Amino acid sequence: MITLNRDLVHSLPKTELHCHLDGSLRIKTIMELAEQQNVKLPADSEAELEKILKVGMNCSSLVEYLRPFDVTLSVLQEPEALVRATYELAEDCAEENVRYLEIRFAPILHTQKGMRLHEVISNVLKGKALAERDFNIKIGIIICSIRHNDPEESLMSAELAVAFKNLGVCGFDLAGAEKNYPAKDHRSAFELIVNNNINTTVHAGEAYGPESIHQAIHLVNANRIGHGTRLREDGDLLNYVNDLRIPLEMCITSNLQTKAVRNINDHPIRFYLDFGIRVTLNTDNRLISNTTLTDEYMLAINSFKMSPHEVRTLILNGFKSAFLPHFQKSAMIRSVIMELKALGLISDRDDYL
Repeated sequence: MITLNRDLVHSLPKTELHCHLDGSLRIKTIMELAEQQNVKLPADSEAELEKILKVGMNCSSLVEYLRPFDVTLSVLQEPEALVRATYELAEDCAEENVRYLEIRFAPILHTQKGMRLHEVISNVLKGKALAERDFNIKIGIIICSIRHNDPEESLMSAELAVAFKNLGVCGFDLAGAEKNYPAKDHRSAFELIVNNNINTTVHAGEAYGPESIHQAIHLVNANRIGHGTRLREDGDLLNYVNDLRIPLEMCITSNLQTKAVRNINDHPIRFYLDFGIRVTLNTDNRLISNTTLTDEYMLAINSFKMSPHEVRTLILNGFKSAFLPHFQKSAMIRSVIMELKALGLISDRDDYL
């Protein structure tokens, strides 16, 4: 009988598909970058800065959850900082055996000191290349547009994604507060993305109802849904998502902190998994949420009494949902299946496809 303890979960091959660069820095790195760049931080010590940037469960809303990003972004306005942040995030993920990582960020948010958009992306890609050289990890970059920004900025971001499509960019995202900022306002950007055969993911159904998910799928052609906690409120849409195998990028700790769900027992991941939805497990923001992917798996295991079979399903769902070319994805899945078999999480009788 397999015991799903922390050491085992930490060692399992995993994916991280929903992870924001600017929400996943190391505290020490923020302090050092601020000193190098003469940036004034709201605290003088790592301990005090942690209290400000790690929101905890007392966070009251998504709006409050997003406030620490003003601090993290303040030190991500120079080329070397982007290289370092990308590299260190990949290192942190590789340390817990994340084999495939998708890092998402909005280039427009890193131009306060005059960096051009193509420079922003180039430096993130440089960090990605260095990390892939040094660690056992494959990385894709997702470019984000922001719901509450001018749709013309989204179009500009989409043009960048097209330009860097074959250079490490694997997808395009729409992030930010959902209420009063519908996805349909950004249709021009997504038309460009889809016409250039680029994968799409959209933050939807996090702090707003299932109609947000409906728009993401039907109006801007989302291939995956970020969060999707409120999908269960529309049974017809739920079945549609299930039938088309549209993955959900779920982030339990973040959902609790932003009050997308009232409490852990109200989180829909157990229902979705039982229903057959292609659920994936992610951190969202490692720093802001004070979490790791191992933490998220252990939270799911302990809170929802997940079995080794279900953990295996979550892991394989992640690899199946990766924005990778089919042949690369298939090879990675075959390799992971062999590892899980060796650990006893898959038997020859299992239907794992």
